[in-house]
Amino acid sequence: MIPVKNADGDWTVVVKIIADIISGAIGGFLPLLCVIILTVSAVMCLVALGKPKFIMDSPILKECFACGPIWVVIRVLAAIFVWLTYLGVGSEGTGLVSLITSGDQGGFVLYDLLTTLVIIFVIAAILLPLLLDFGLLEFVGAKLTKVMRPLFKVPGRAAVDCITSWIGDGTLGVMLTCNQYEGGYYTAKEASIIATLFSAVSITFTLVVLDTVGMLDKFGIYYLIVCLVGIVCAIICPYLYPLRNKPDTYLVPGKAAPDTLPEGYKNSTEYGMDLALKRVAQHKGIGEFFASGAKNACSMWFGVLPTVMAVGTVALILANHTPIFAWLGLPFKPLLELLGVPEAGAVASTMIVGFTDMLTPAILIAECASDMARFIVAVVSVTQVLYLSEVGGLILGSKLPLNVWELFVIFLERTIISLLIVCPIAHLLF
Repeated sequence: MIPVKNADGDWTVVVKIIADIISGAIGGFLPLLCVIILTVSAVMCLVALGKPKFIMDSPILKECFACGPIWVVIRVLAAIFVWLTYLGVGSEGTGLVSLITSGDQGGFVLYDLLTTLVIIFVIAAILLPLLLDFGLLEFVGAKLTKVMRPLFKVPGRAAVDCITSWIGDGTLGVMLTCNQYEGGYYTAKEASIIATLFSAVSITFTLVVLDTVGMLDKFGIYYLIVCLVGIVCAIICPYLYPLRNKPDTYLVPGKAAPDTLPEGYKNSTEYGMDLALKRVAQHKGIGEFFASGAKNACSMWFGVLPTVMAVGTVALILANHTPIFAWLGLPFKPLLELLGVPEAGAVASTMIVGFTDMLTPAILIAECASDMARFIVAVVSVTQVLYLSEVGGLILGSKLPLNVWELFVIFLERTIISLLIVCPIAHLLF
């Protein structure tokens, strides 16, 4: 993830360089690969509705294909869209099919977006266990325990959950938080705060967002701003509705440990190192490393790519041929103009759509001429984080005491805070 200069002298990251090399070698096959992946995803989801033993007994197959009715519909739509686009059906017409397959809608998503995502996902997914499985989270989490309670109103043990979300993946962090809540380690308020304020888009996805808006060279400062916004949101939002009204009660009898250093350790560094070494000792070697990477890749290939195809195509149709997003974003336009954001109307139209899918705002703003506008949308779309296609949907499907309205309110709070922070910084950068 370290920024480096490529052969042309432009700044990028190593993952992107590897992706470009692979794309150059097999670029012609990538659209067909995407068609195959989305077709398999749709067919297997339909098969999984019958809960066959071979899927339900396989952790990877169950995670990839056992989903609710809404997600089945999305994956089936994605398969239909991708086949129509790949075959060029309606490319010369003017009807609904032509809207789906047009180069500005389905064609853009398939040939410009999915062909990049399919490579970046597999590379980053394989490399991600290097961050997650060798003690880094445990060590850093132990070092941060003293700041968690006073700053964020959560127990020290939440540090590992939070860092897992930030460095790893938001859904993984939410799953950990749900597990801790159901186990009696977090109260309803603590679990709600952690799930909604410490979930974050994975580093992999931030690369995708930046690549979509054509600003990979800004990765370093971009991710620093994303972290800053996330921290400020985590400090402020617990004092706002609805999180402030959540009860400090446990789902089951509380098991939370005191926020103090365990006996037998001189300091947090020694404790963190012990946790890290124990984590490494649990690792089973190179086989587990690649198995974990393969699981991550399959989850993103079969789960995220269909969502991007279906939701992204529909959103682009609505954005390019209806005024709906412009209407929904109108309340943000005065604020954006006050903050001096160029192309305020175009930026405003991306604000609400982020509640449905994280990548769609970046897709909608990708053709905007203003670098500042694209950068602001790239930051805000990531820091909004509670998109229903993934993190928000997982929260709603869990036992956490949060409903759609409350998630939407927190989403708006995060959006406003993000704008107030990123817009002044963007003026310094552009």
